[in-house]
Amino acid sequence: MDQSAAAADERAQAAFARYVLPEIEVLYRVALSITAQPADAEDLVQDTLLRAYRAVERFDGTHARAWLLTILRNTEINRHRRRRPDLLDDPDAQLERHEGRGPFSAPAPGPEELVVEQVFDKVVDEALAALPVKHRQVVQLVDIDGLTYAEAATLLEVPEGTVMSRLHRARKRIRDRLAAAGLAPTRSGR
Repeated sequence: MDQSAAAADERAQAAFARYVLPEIEVLYRVALSITAQPADAEDLVQDTLLRAYRAVERFDGTHARAWLLTILRNTEINRHRRRRPDLLDDPDAQLERHEGRGPFSAPAPGPEELVVEQVFDKVVDEALAALPVKHRQVVQLVDIDGLTYAEAATLLEVPEGTVMSRLHRARKRIRDRLAAAGLAPTRSGR
């Protein structure tokens, strides 16, 4: 290894120690909240640390926790894309479920249910896209990614109460859009 490569490796190790190592505990807590399994959380953190080490030389040093949590989230997304549990299933059992037969099959949805599901998904997607960025971020972190209020507050660098307030407003806007489309569940007594 020549001197320039050794110096680059030394700089990478120093940056890793400075920016990444202090955040391992936070990464584990967030990973555990996402995966709900300690072993899966450990694997996710390990994959995140490996990716962070490979990219640490390109990191500018600002907002290390946010940078690492982004890597963690993207790593988890990529891990889900790679999982193919259907490949391990019995193809005949899968066919029976699909055709509405078998002990665990649910009745196939009718055309009306399929249309309502598609319209519902479309309205929710549009409502989410119409939210201000700060509200959409909170919905993404808490409702979609499964972070706690405290973890989302840390990631966004805002107080926990701000996360709760933004989430309340965002959910209300989504509910209002669903109600306007006639898709909101009705509450008795209102």
